[in-house]
Amino acid sequence: MSTTLASPDLTQSPPRSARCRLGGYVLLPRLLDKCRAELAGKNGEYHYNCPMDRHFFNFTGVDHEALKTEAATGKGDGELLEWINANAKTQRGAWEVLQWSDYHLNRGPDSDSETVAFFHGLINNHTKTREDITTWADALDLDDYCSFGGKA
Repeated sequence: MSTTLASPDLTQSPPRSARCRLGGYVLLPRLLDKCRAELAGKNGEYHYNCPMDRHFFNFTGVDHEALKTEAATGKGDGELLEWINANAKTQRGAWEVLQWSDYHLNRGPDSDSETVAFFHGLINNHTKTREDITTWADALDLDDYCSFGGKA
């Protein structure tokens, strides 16, 4: 699907950090960047509806394909947030969104060996000495920074 909507070029720079919030939700601005870039064919190595994105979709009950269709209309972040709030199957209070977001900001890898190995592999691709990278948000920020020329 080709479109002329304004979208980030994720072959040139990373999406917004998982730490960025929209409507109180962490992950959402990053998810929208990846969605728009995928619609425009500029997503590079980034994938919309990846396992991290699915945490948002599971929490809200929003269908990822429906959101992608809505994003294709060219709506901005605020308009998409309104659409999400209107179409969420699970209505959440502000306190629930805050707790969910705080949890995801501080979430590290699950304890299964495959997830732990993936997490450490992601970090070890860039550094063998950074012991401060303990959450998925840390790991994604490091990977984004280093993937576009930064040094760990």
